[in-house]
Amino acid sequence: MSPELHFVLILVLRMAVAAAFVVSASIITERSGPVMGALIATLPISAGPSYTFLALDHDAAFIAEGALASLPVNAATIYMGLTYAVLAQRFSMWISAGSAIAVWLVLATIIRQFEWSLAAGLIVNGITFAICIPLLRPYRHVAKMPLIARRWYDIPLRAALVASLVGTVVTASGWVGPRVTGVMALFPIVFSSMMLILHPRIGGPATAAVLANSAWGLMGFGLGVAVLHVAVLQLGSLIGLCCALATCIVWNLVLWQIGRRKVKR
Repeated sequence: MSPELHFVLILVLRMAVAAAFVVSASIITERSGPVMGALIATLPISAGPSYTFLALDHDAAFIAEGALASLPVNAATIYMGLTYAVLAQRFSMWISAGSAIAVWLVLATIIRQFEWSLAAGLIVNGITFAICIPLLRPYRHVAKMPLIARRWYDIPLRAALVASLVGTVVTASGWVGPRVTGVMALFPIVFSSMMLILHPRIGGPATAAVLANSAWGLMGFGLGVAVLHVAVLQLGSLIGLCCALATCIVWNLVLWQIGRRKVKR
C-alpha cells in the first residue's frame, strides 16, 4: 500500500469515527430537553476527537500549545451562543445562525493574533462568563419544548460537518502549526448543527434555550482545555486527554446534580 493511500484511509477512518461519535451525542441531546441537552452538547464531543487524532500525529508539546490557543476561543463560543439566543427570538435561522457564526469567526480571528498564556486565557474566560451568563438567563426557559421530528438529512449533515472539521484539523495541523490548529479544533460544530437543524423545526426560542443553558457547561469545557494544556506536558498526551475529559464530565455531573436539587425544592 502506498503512503498516500495509507494516509487517506486512516484519515477517512478518523473522520468516520468522529462523525459517529458526534451524531450519537447530538441525537441524545435532542431527546433530553434544553437543560440536559446543553450539558451533553458542552462535553468535548467535537474537539475531543480532533485532539485525540492530533495526539496520534504530534508530540505532547504540540498538543499543549494547541490547547493554550484553544482556551480563549472557548470565550468566543459563549459570545456566539449569546448572539444567537438574542437574535433567534425574532429573526430567521439564517440571520440568527449566520450572525452568531460570524461573531465567532471574527473573535477567533482576533484571538489568533495574540500569543496567550494560561493565566490570560483563564482571565478572558472568567470575564466572558461573568458578562454573558446573566445576559443569557432570560433565554434559558421555554414554556414547552416542542417534539422533534427528525428529517432524512439530519444525520448526514451532522456527520459531514464534524467529519469535515476533523479532516481539516488533522490534515492542516502539520503546516499551520499548533496555534492555528488549536483555534480550528474549537470551531463550534455541535452548536452550529443545532442551530441549523433545530431552529426550522422547533423555533428560535426553543433552540436558543439549549444554547443559553450551555453557558455553565462551557465554563467546565474551558477548565478541561486548561487541564489539557497542563497535564499533557506533565503526564503525556494520553493521560492529559483523559484528565481533560474527566474534568468536563465531572463538571457537568455536578451541574446536573445541582439542577436536580433545585427541581426537588
